[in-house]
Amino acid sequence: MVVELPAEFEYSVKAQALSRGLSVEAYVRDVVERDLRRAEETSPTDRPFETGRGILAAYGPAPSSEEIDRNRAEMFRGFGESF
Repeated sequence: MVVELPAEFEYSVKAQALSRGLSVEAYVRDVVERDLRRAEETSPTDRPFETGRGILAAYGPAPSSEEIDRNRAEMFRGFGESF
């Protein structure tokens, strides 16, 4: 695999590799491996992702939009008439 970095990073990458006593290739490999390990540690495991979707499924189907509209109309019937 060949990875091309922008020219402005060349000096920094060489300096970092030199300061660690590594070749540029070894330094870049270490940086990539470290980043991939960190990503694996923070990625979800085999257990399912927990969301709120379906949390109320045990209580029956969700109301339709018509039922919600009727309920809303009933709740707000007469709202603001006394002002």
